[in-house]
Amino acid sequence: MEKTTIESPAFTSNQKIIIAILALLQFTVIVDFVVISPLGDILMKKLSMTTSDFGFAVSAYAFSAGISGLLAAGFADKFDRKKMLVFFYIGFIIGTLFCAFSSNYHMLLMARIFTGLFGGVIGSISLAIVTDLFVIHQRGRVMGFIQMAYASSQILGIPAGLFFANHWGWHSTFIMIAVLALLILVAVFTQLPAITKHLEIQSDKSPFLHLWHTLSNRQYQIGFMAIAFLSIGGFMLQPFGSAYLVNNIHISQEELPMVFFFTGLSVLVIMPLIGKLSDKISKFKLFAAGSVLSIIMILIYTNLSPIPLWQIVALNMILFMGIMSRMIPATTLNTAIPDMQDRGAYMSITSSLQQIAGGIGAVSAGFIVHQQTKTSPLEHYDILGFVVAGVTLMSILLIYRVSQLAKAKVKDANL
Repeated sequence: MEKTTIESPAFTSNQKIIIAILALLQFTVIVDFVVISPLGDILMKKLSMTTSDFGFAVSAYAFSAGISGLLAAGFADKFDRKKMLVFFYIGFIIGTLFCAFSSNYHMLLMARIFTGLFGGVIGSISLAIVTDLFVIHQRGRVMGFIQMAYASSQILGIPAGLFFANHWGWHSTFIMIAVLALLILVAVFTQLPAITKHLEIQSDKSPFLHLWHTLSNRQYQIGFMAIAFLSIGGFMLQPFGSAYLVNNIHISQEELPMVFFFTGLSVLVIMPLIGKLSDKISKFKLFAAGSVLSIIMILIYTNLSPIPLWQIVALNMILFMGIMSRMIPATTLNTAIPDMQDRGAYMSITSSLQQIAGGIGAVSAGFIVHQQTKTSPLEHYDILGFVVAGVTLMSILLIYRVSQLAKAKVKDANL
């Protein structure tokens, strides 16, 4: 049995700086990924894109990110993690600039693929760094702060992106992200230490044998499957969220930033609390509680009729509090699964499967949901809600298996 309360070591000054850098870095990557959905209406009109074209533009990032993560996994534990982070972050910045200067759909599609090839690996490198530099009973709080990047993207990133797009064109949104990322890159260069401890226990296996060894480990496969299922549900709801609010709930385009702002605010408040709880109580019980809340809110949310703005804001806040409260304990438990010499590869594969599963989820949702015209209500969104609820139930069973493996790993480490 897991203890009710666990001693959580305090952060050093250097650790606080590292947390801030990783959180800001994740902020730019997440904003770059999520801002394209709110820009969807503008992009489809400016670049003469159909809804299917836009769906491919969104999914292209996820699929390319997943493929690049698998390709990078074999090399992930062969280099200084700081150097890996710098390499992929530079590629991400270049890809974001390509997005900014795209003048038609095909250029944007290729730019999103390029950005995904680099941006999709950054999260896994960050997780490997967290696992290397922070003990298990600190990681919940660390993940709480880093996951706040998602909330910040809702509060600051998306509203700012829409503001830039409305005043200086949609290109300026991506330029804003690239400029911010360049400033963060300077901080990575100057403040992040070299992270090479994992190199001391490397085997002589080739990168491809290392990848195969990691993929074929049965304990690791449980973690891979759990995180994949965790991703499918979120990606099924996300791409059609704005269209659902506008066409079904009758929220105006001008009111959308307010919905994003208050949703992000609720997540910003809940993330540190969940992070602290995750370091003190059973991570699985916390995950299960968040999952039950998510299922209830998803079934309510996807069966709504038009309601006032304040009500949809309140429902959105509760829904995302449930969804995001699952991510921290699940991610923290998953970091305990791999051995040190496999962490980079494990996190890369996990990130890849997360992206690929998300892309599959988005495509699958496109087959479930239907829209007659660009302004007509979405059909079968309620069915989508039931599917996501079923996926969420399955994730509870898989994360339970992960929690059992994590307990055994921590116990063995303490012997």
